[in-house]
Amino acid sequence: MPARRLTFIFATFLLVSFLIGIAGALQAPTLSLFLTHEVQVRPLWVGMFYTVNALAGIAISFLLANYSDKQGDRRKLLFLCMLMAIGNSLVFAFSRDYLLLISVGVLLAAMGNAAMPQLFALAREYADRSAHEVVMFSSMMRATLSLAWVLGPPISFMLALNYGFTLMYLCAAAVFVFSALLVWFFLPSVTRIPQPIDKPVVHVSAWKNRDVRLLFFASLLMWTCNIMYIIDMPLYITAEMGLPEGLAGLLMGAAAGMEIPVMLLAGYLVKTTGKHRLMLCAAAFGVLFYLGLILFPFKAALMVLQLFNAIFIGIIAGIGMLYFQDLMPGRAGSATTLFTNSISTGAILAGMLQGAIVENFGHYQVYCVATGLAVVALLLMMRVKNA
Repeated sequence: MPARRLTFIFATFLLVSFLIGIAGALQAPTLSLFLTHEVQVRPLWVGMFYTVNALAGIAISFLLANYSDKQGDRRKLLFLCMLMAIGNSLVFAFSRDYLLLISVGVLLAAMGNAAMPQLFALAREYADRSAHEVVMFSSMMRATLSLAWVLGPPISFMLALNYGFTLMYLCAAAVFVFSALLVWFFLPSVTRIPQPIDKPVVHVSAWKNRDVRLLFFASLLMWTCNIMYIIDMPLYITAEMGLPEGLAGLLMGAAAGMEIPVMLLAGYLVKTTGKHRLMLCAAAFGVLFYLGLILFPFKAALMVLQLFNAIFIGIIAGIGMLYFQDLMPGRAGSATTLFTNSISTGAILAGMLQGAIVENFGHYQVYCVATGLAVVALLLMMRVKNA
């Protein structure tokens, strides 16, 4: 294939990754505020929404991953997921009914959220086929996601607080429409190659590989901490610290901005340092981040601590998925989905824990629990072997 064509396709992968990230970053940061102020539900029901959303996401993404790994055209499946994401944005734009949002909205969101693992799986297969450097390309895609999260959260809070949630969700729908057009017209369909007999395949549902299990639970706990923070932080800084709501968007954007060089550096260091050591480093910085939130609950410290947060998330987001793929050769879609489902399962725990803790004890205690979970994740990562 001509080099110019290869460059164009890889650039399209990066652009689609960026646009999906932008659309997600428009919706996710303000979701807890949307449910609290627009839908007007209690903290427990806010957490329950995240839990139900994650449960639906796990079930649907596993079904889609198994289908795409065996026989599906991953590009067409990715396009279908984009259409569902558009529908989800429209439901949230025009409905304030909690039951409708937690049923129809969650179902559409679950299918829409499966777009990202399918995009990364398609990118890995295409990179493998074209003999492109997989680790660096994946790190570049992750970096575009972080760039999206630099821009997305401040824009999200600006639109929601100044122009309303309806306009914010319509903007997200428009971004998804453009992304879907790029997927349909410019991304390639990759023909599957039968897996060699002498290459072991790990089935996601088997749990026979001890290291896959340990990595899954370590990843699950790290994402639980992160999602508890994302759910609670916009409410915590306004309700208990008396800080402006827009600061939450700046904090998320600052962390995402610092994640970009972290991801690129991790992609560069992975050959010499190894995925295991990098993941241990991420878990350690996660412990320091949440411990810092407990010890220094004021504005200046929140900004400084975003560096620790960026190292924590930058590494597990960029390297964690590749670690799963290395441990599960021949099942790129299922391995990628297992990684994203560790995020979804983390969201289940995060939703239940955050809602219950805030309802009974308050926001500050959320970060005490997060610190303990981060320590457990670090201990689990110490037991995972190199892929």
